[in-house]
Amino acid sequence: MRVYLVIMDETSEALSALRFASRRAQHTGGQVHILALVPKQDFVAWGGVQATIEDEARSRAETLVADAAGTLFDEMGQRPVITVRMGDATKEIRNYMLECPDLAMLVLGAAATGAPGPLITHFAGPDAGALPCPLTIVPGGLTDAEIDRMS
Repeated sequence: MRVYLVIMDETSEALSALRFASRRAQHTGGQVHILALVPKQDFVAWGGVQATIEDEARSRAETLVADAAGTLFDEMGQRPVITVRMGDATKEIRNYMLECPDLAMLVLGAAATGAPGPLITHFAGPDAGALPCPLTIVPGGLTDAEIDRMS
């Protein structure tokens, strides 16, 4: 089964990427995997405080992904695979891609204006040729109707 990987955060670009990926999955009989990343917190002298900060960040990420997955299920009738990981974003994404043998596409959303975003800058940069799957960048300025038409 083809897997379309979307990196979820609180941006509208991520929702555009999710919409594109879910439509592609529907048309190809594939599945959407949503990966939410929680940055590792800087060291705090009191371990309990650091653990609380990390737990709160993980809870926010899980809530965000659950909301997006619920919307996806309501619209498409399919349940995505949801994963939340803590650590360096690019490293965790690369690890996930290597762990997923059915990965068909990494789908990222670009900002509508200005710089495209750090993940696009990284994955479309010098190492783009070494990715284990195609990279699709969904422009942030597209409407839902345009995304639906293109996917």
